[in-house]
Amino acid sequence: MSTTTASGGTTHVHTPRKAAVASFVGSMLEYYDFFIYGAAAGLVFPEVFFPESDPSTGTLLSLATFGVAYVARPLGAVVIGHFGDKVGRKRMLVLTLLMMGASTFLIGALPSYGAIGVAAPVLLVLLRILQGLSAAGEQSGANSMTLEHAPEGRRGFFTSFTLEGTQAGLILANVVFLLVALLPEDQLLSWGWRIPFFLSALVVAVGYWVRRSLPETPEFERVEDEHTVAKLPVAVLFRDHWAAVLRVVLCALVSVVSTIIGTWSLAHGTNVVGLERSTLLWMVILSNVVALGVLPLWAMLSDRIGRRPVFAFGALGSAVAAFPFLWALQHGNVALVFVFGIGLSGVLYSAANGVWPSLYGEMFDTRVRYSGMAIGTQIGFALGGFSPVIAAAIVGGGPDGWWPVAFLTAGAAAVAGLCALTARETAHVPLEQLGRTDATPRDRQLVGA
Repeated sequence: MSTTTASGGTTHVHTPRKAAVASFVGSMLEYYDFFIYGAAAGLVFPEVFFPESDPSTGTLLSLATFGVAYVARPLGAVVIGHFGDKVGRKRMLVLTLLMMGASTFLIGALPSYGAIGVAAPVLLVLLRILQGLSAAGEQSGANSMTLEHAPEGRRGFFTSFTLEGTQAGLILANVVFLLVALLPEDQLLSWGWRIPFFLSALVVAVGYWVRRSLPETPEFERVEDEHTVAKLPVAVLFRDHWAAVLRVVLCALVSVVSTIIGTWSLAHGTNVVGLERSTLLWMVILSNVVALGVLPLWAMLSDRIGRRPVFAFGALGSAVAAFPFLWALQHGNVALVFVFGIGLSGVLYSAANGVWPSLYGEMFDTRVRYSGMAIGTQIGFALGGFSPVIAAAIVGGGPDGWWPVAFLTAGAAAVAGLCALTARETAHVPLEQLGRTDATPRDRQLVGA
């Protein structure tokens, strides 16, 4: 913990470790809720909510409900980002957690299509939209909170804990579904799939306890003390930072890699290729266990050599590695699915995934940081959210059917990597100068200026 004193004599408290822990725990619990939907959409929802369709169509419709949350996320980003920059990071992070927990619990309580007919998938979509509104402000708020508490020279490392939490939430969600998937088919489809959703009640209680004790960020308090909080943060954002928003949108396309591996590959591998549910769930789990160890290492490297090279390496490397992974999946080669899946998702993608919280957050000043990250990422994530349903629509039959999905995945990752190279390097720019055109790195030699 450290303190800084503003020009008016007000003392602000920096708690980087506490902020990192709160971001980790909150993101883990929030994204546990979000990811159990992805697992369920790929594995059980086609039969629970779309039983009247043939297997391929049912999978397509189920994955579309997964993607619909991403339609709501840009709207949620505008609203939650606005208030995050107006009233503070902490209050909105508590709100997003409560919204996610309530919607997830209610999904678990939904009657099946067999019980209430078409009303079941309609209600499912509405609750999924509520999940999307919540998720829109989660990572951006947690990233802003951690970035603004972090010590100079270590912002990349501390902000990576938000994504550490996201990965842990994905692991937890898949472990729970792995256990639930051991149930007999009839029990899994009738009541077993509901268990992970009902556990969100515990998720909310723990997350709320962690986040309510965290102080507001010193940077936001400084802006409040100086009476420079933007009245309309979104208007200021698009007037002064539109290029940065566009850059974040394009860089965020790298998320296609994550949703193709974590959602589409589960559905396609199980329902089309014929692999076991547990096999693919273990691949996803192990990939993310590796990512937990690798993410902070990539982030620490970015603190030394810069955000741009690390992010670009991860995105462009993922574009190349998508081809052997999808080839192995289409051919049902379990050993190579594990090898290439872990290498792609656990190692290469983690370079981009661990660095984007600092890369994106450092593009904006404190007055619009929450809004800028939220809006930019959620528009970019929209393609990521719909990539499973796009992939399901374009994948071909036979041994070469994986090529269209590979080009979709690689194309999105390549655009993200190349776009990152157009950004200014900000790893060594002081926090109070971020987002300014006249910002000066602490050590020009370190950033190659």
